Amino acid sequence: MKARLLTTEEGKDTISSGKLHQSRPVSVRILQVFLLFLVLGLGVCIISLNTIRYLGIESMVATGGALLPCIGESDSLARWIRPPSSLLHSMNDTELFWRATFAPRMKNYPYKRVPKIAFMFLTRGPLPLAPLWERFFKGNEGLYSIYIHSLPSYQANVSRTSVFYQRQIPSQVAEWGEMSMCDAERRLLANAMLDASNEWFVLLSEACIPLRNFIITYRYIARSHYSFMGSYDDPGPYGRGRYDKNMVPEVTLEQWRKGSQWFEVNRELAIRIVGDTVYYPKFKEFCQPACYVDEHYFPTMLTIQTPYLLANRTLTWTDWSRGGPHPATFGRADISELLFEKISESYICMYNQQPVTLCYLFARKFAPSALEPLLELASTVFGY
Repeated sequence: MKARLLTTEEGKDTISSGKLHQSRPVSVRILQVFLLFLVLGLGVCIISLNTIRYLGIESMVATGGALLPCIGESDSLARWIRPPSSLLHSMNDTELFWRATFAPRMKNYPYKRVPKIAFMFLTRGPLPLAPLWERFFKGNEGLYSIYIHSLPSYQANVSRTSVFYQRQIPSQVAEWGEMSMCDAERRLLANAMLDASNEWFVLLSEACIPLRNFIITYRYIARSHYSFMGSYDDPGPYGRGRYDKNMVPEVTLEQWRKGSQWFEVNRELAIRIVGDTVYYPKFKEFCQPACYVDEHYFPTMLTIQTPYLLANRTLTWTDWSRGGPHPATFGRADISELLFEKISESYICMYNQQPVTLCYLFARKFAPSALEPLLELASTVFGY
């Protein structure tokens, strides 16, 4: 009897051992299937994340038992027409210029666009005449934008309520008379062009002042058929005398032009300036001091490409009567109504092919000491 029980128990052990050996391949198979699905799932997740990142597909969220797209503007018109929330960015000049020259081929806008003037200040540091400009801009929000290119090391200290608050763009050192100065001007244009509403672009310095109120300034620029880029043929040593024959074939001596550094251009010409890769290398290599490139590069290039769009004069009055490489600077003692009457009434120019006496909207150079008397004259003389 014991022997039978023993045999029976041994038999049970034998059977159990057989079942165990049979179940092991099944467990391994299930594990393999699980791992396969795990790998496939991870692969789908990785592909989905990359698709969302690079193709801009909207993510989906579960709401009330249904899948709905997340609220966003990745594919909306607002994404393209809204100006950058901050002027600070990490783009280098090549990337910035490429981005800035995006331009629609259709002339009509699919939304109500209010064109603005971009006021671009090329400075070394602070804007000592800022209180005067604050008066000029006051009450005209939505019709202008401001951009400041200063030394990279300069840290602006202005009130949060100021129109100049956080209006500095990523800048680099600009040397007078060298191509780095034109680089700074192109950088200002490119940053301003990121705002699709900016239609006209005015280059100014920290020593410039507005001679008319904002409304007159806006209408004068907006209604003009031409952009105000000074461009003329100077046969003397400071004009054609600066020409280098190595500029051929892009620029011939007959095409060589000179003009004021301070300009106003529309968006079409701004795109040409920022997007230029033909004339830039020539001017950089063959127009170096005593050839001051900021006086020749843009006037020459635009005269070659689009002479029919230029007024061939600047909107910024400057006094060169004292001679020398720099214009006269006006301080406190120089400020009077007589000075501005002279500027306003002593000139006749062409505006939309008609002679007018209103030729200048801005003037320079004014020292910081001139601020107080300028503010006293602002309402009666300038109208703001």
